[in-house]
Amino acid sequence: MNRTTVVKLGGSSIGSPHLRRWIAAIEQADGPIVVVPGGGPFAEVVRRFQVRLGFDDRAAHEMATLAMEQFGCALANLSKRLVGARSMDAIRLAQKDGRIPVWLPRDMVMADTAIPQDWSVTSDALSAWLAGQFEEANLCLVKLIDVPANSNLDALTGASIVDDSFASMLRSGTDLFIAGPMDLVTAGQRFAIGGVPGRQVATRLITATNHQAIAG
Repeated sequence: MNRTTVVKLGGSSIGSPHLRRWIAAIEQADGPIVVVPGGGPFAEVVRRFQVRLGFDDRAAHEMATLAMEQFGCALANLSKRLVGARSMDAIRLAQKDGRIPVWLPRDMVMADTAIPQDWSVTSDALSAWLAGQFEEANLCLVKLIDVPANSNLDALTGASIVDDSFASMLRSGTDLFIAGPMDLVTAGQRFAIGGVPGRQVATRLITATNHQAIAG
């Protein structure tokens, strides 16, 4: 069976001229694929009003997952192949029907009490968590910048390209790729042959260390 590819489209891409080109590239995918939407400006509204109204981090965490769903609804509306999916069963059904599921994360995320319910977990970490629900998966984080060749997870975390919780959410069966604007040229072709655009990032040593720390 082909490995599932989880593609995370950051909410910041809402204002990018490349968004529709990434959607068009994803639509060409031949293998099983899932899109994870970021929260972007919808999540920023949550941050702003948490300060103003004073609701706690758990409420903000749930609202931020709903912010991801807002962008997910927009993505599904911009493509004939993309369709919202709230569960693993819905994801698999959409893939079986030749559709591309867009993960609407609120229900699955709030049901897992092991996921920290605060701002330490962003949509990047949740995309890693979703990839870990598959026995093996590729995870492609679409960013607005091109990362240097031979980047590693420590460097990406230190540069805040991924959040601090990302490494702990990443599982050993997940191969990580980072894609930027330069990868758009061939992204559609890569997806069409079951490939993944972007640069593969070394993660296995870091992931193994994190898992040992968690287990301990």
